[in-house]
Amino acid sequence: MDVREGNLTQDTPNILRVTPGSVAEAVEQLKASSVDVVVIHDPHLGNGLDWAIEEMLDALAQTAPGIPIIVCDESATVADAVRYIRLGAHDVASAGENATAIIEAAVEFRRSQRAADSSGESWRKHIVGSSRAIMRTIEVIRLVGSRRSTVLITGETGTGKEMVARAIHLASPRAQQQIVAVNCNALPENLLEAELFGHVKGAFTGAIQHRVGRFEQAHRGTLFLDEVGDLPLEIQTKLLRVLQEREFQRVGSSETIRVDVRLIAATNVDLVQRIREGRFREDLYYRLNVVPIAAPPLRERLEDIPLLAHHFVEKICKQEGIPTRRLSPETIERLKNCPWPGNVRQLENVVEMAVALSGTREVLYPSDFPLPSQSTLRIEPTSAIQTTDFEQTVGRIERQILEDALKKAGGNKTAAAGMLGLKRTTLAAKLKSLEAVA
Repeated sequence: MDVREGNLTQDTPNILRVTPGSVAEAVEQLKASSVDVVVIHDPHLGNGLDWAIEEMLDALAQTAPGIPIIVCDESATVADAVRYIRLGAHDVASAGENATAIIEAAVEFRRSQRAADSSGESWRKHIVGSSRAIMRTIEVIRLVGSRRSTVLITGETGTGKEMVARAIHLASPRAQQQIVAVNCNALPENLLEAELFGHVKGAFTGAIQHRVGRFEQAHRGTLFLDEVGDLPLEIQTKLLRVLQEREFQRVGSSETIRVDVRLIAATNVDLVQRIREGRFREDLYYRLNVVPIAAPPLRERLEDIPLLAHHFVEKICKQEGIPTRRLSPETIERLKNCPWPGNVRQLENVVEMAVALSGTREVLYPSDFPLPSQSTLRIEPTSAIQTTDFEQTVGRIERQILEDALKKAGGNKTAAAGMLGLKRTTLAAKLKSLEAVA
C-alpha cells in the first residue's frame, strides 16, 4: 500500500505522516504549521501493537481538532475501521484499498473547510463536526440552500434541527432577510392560527389591536415551523393552502395577503405514522417533504464530540466573559462514552453546567460534568417486567429517568431538563402526561 505524498495529484498538500514513535514530534509540528491531513501508518498495526492507536488519535485530535486523520492498516477489518473512526479517525485505508485516493479525498475535505471559512459560507460555522454523518447533512444544505424548495428536517430531540434550518437560511439568497421561528406545540390551538396568520382588531375576545402574523413577518425571508407534527388538523389545512397559493387571510379579515416565504419545517415524530393515525394530512406531508434532511443523532457522530465540546466551551466562556477553559483528556473520554439521549442539546447543557461548576479553574475534569449515567437509572431488566403492556413498560422507564434527573437537580425542572437535553416545556408536558396515567 503506497501512501507516499509524491503520488498525490493535489497541489502540494501538507500531509503529516505519523508513527507511534513520532507522536510527540507530530504534535509539535501540528502546533507550528498548517497541515491538511495527518496519516498514521505503521506496518505493525493489526499485529498486536494497535493498542497505541487510541492514545495517538486522542493526542493528534486534541492538538488540531478538525484536521482529518487517516489510519492506514492493511489488516483492518470492518470492526477495526469502525473502532478507529469512533476514536476520531476521519477514514481508514485497509488492504486492497487505494490509500492515495482516500488521502486525496481527505485533503479535498480539509480544503473545502478552509474555503468555506474564506468564501463567505458563514452558515458552515453553524454546523460543527466533520463526521461522515454530519458531512452528508452539510452537503445537502449546500445543494438546497440557494433554492426556494420547502425543506423538512427530521431527527430526535436535541439533534440541532433549528441550527440546520438557520444554516439553510444563511446559505440562501434570503440570508439578508430574517428567519422567523415558530414552535408549533408551544401555543394553544385557539391562538396558533392568529400567531401564524395574524388577526384584525376585534376578531376575537382579547384582540384589542391588529397583529401581523409570522408569515407576514417572514415575507421575502424564511419561516421555520418547529414541531410541525403537532399542528392541529384545522391549521394543517390552512397551511396547505398557503403553500399552494402563497396567500392567506388574517383571522377576522376577508383581505387576501400574498407573501414570498421559504418554508422550512422540522419534526421529531414519524409523520408517516401520524398519517396512518389520521393526525396528519398526507397532502401536506408531501408539500413539506420536498427536500428531506435527517439531523443525525449524536450516537451516530461520536467522533464529533471533541469538536462540539470545545466549541461549546469557547462559546459559553465568551458569553460569560471569562477565560476559555480546557477539557482534560479524561473528560473527553468520558463525554465520548456517554449515551447522550438528549443529543447535542444535552451536550451543550452539561458543558454550560460544567463551566459554571468549575469556578476559576482553567481545566474541566469529569467530576465537573453532572451526567446521569446508565448505571444510575436502575431500569429493571426486561425479564423482571411482569406486564406485557408495551406502553406501560415504556412509561415506567420514562418516569424513572425523569425522576432520577429531578432528584439529581434537587427538584429544579429547568436543571433536570438541561441534564436530559430536553426543553423545560417538554419535560413539564411529559411529567403531566405521566401523572395523568398514574
